[in-house]
Amino acid sequence: MSDQLTTLRVIAFPGAPNLPTFAALEKGFFRAENLDIELTLTPDSVTQAKRTAAGDFDIVFTAFDNVVAYGEGQGAAGPDTDPQYVVIAGATQLELAVIAASDVKTLAGLKGRTVALDALSTGFAFVLYDMLAQAGLGDGDVEFVPVGATPQRWQSVRAGDHAATLALEPFTSIAQRAGFNVLARSSEIFDSYQGGVIATRRTWAAEHPDLVRAFLRASLAGLAWVLDPQNRDEAENILRARMPEIQPAALQSVMDSVLSPHSGLTPNAEILPDGMKQVLALRSRFANGGNALTDIAKYLDLSFYDTVINQK
Repeated sequence: MSDQLTTLRVIAFPGAPNLPTFAALEKGFFRAENLDIELTLTPDSVTQAKRTAAGDFDIVFTAFDNVVAYGEGQGAAGPDTDPQYVVIAGATQLELAVIAASDVKTLAGLKGRTVALDALSTGFAFVLYDMLAQAGLGDGDVEFVPVGATPQRWQSVRAGDHAATLALEPFTSIAQRAGFNVLARSSEIFDSYQGGVIATRRTWAAEHPDLVRAFLRASLAGLAWVLDPQNRDEAENILRARMPEIQPAALQSVMDSVLSPHSGLTPNAEILPDGMKQVLALRSRFANGGNALTDIAKYLDLSFYDTVINQK
């Protein structure tokens, strides 16, 4: 291995699904590929898109819907922001949970209340809109307020500023342990939903194919290590060290969710075609002025991934 490391700038949302990246850092998998990773956690999807569009990041862990939104000129940062997102691998099925104040027992109980979101036109917001529609709530029944990523949203509900929000792990388990209610989970209404993906900027990937492949090799090694049951105890320790807000009592439920392919990490970081089609269907339904979107291929470049997998 060469002593010369290449720095890759990576941005992700806060959350337990970052565990494979944390593990790859701790176990030296990136260093084995001669990579030095600068990991930044974004406060919200708009900041992530704007900074990626400005060239601040090379690799982006984001929601698949964000890739679609900006690819269609519908991104929450506005039509002038083009981060050139393209998916290079899958990541998570991602279970989104509606967490609510203790006095709210059902989704219908959110009528007349405020709900915290990252932004009002993101895929996760569309998941909530669909849940509320199925509960009989219509336009104007609930007020939606943009607050930011899951940590900020959870804090706003805990402080009583808003009645509910969407959360992912570990914040779902943290909220439950604190006495808040889980009103619904995306895994209960969708058979498949492509939550997180690994993306990059199209122009950067075209100019640095070897770095994209090196990053994927290290990431896949981290994922395989995390999913190996023999490593669970050490993986738990890595997650606690990186996310000290996870109380010991919540750790097992967080890990169970993240390690399940139905609510967390996808083995081999494969894409979920049916889950991607679900994302397109929701955006087609809820995006203002949105066209019917059906072709997932336009948002993908799996050539780097395929090469890495075939070399295994």
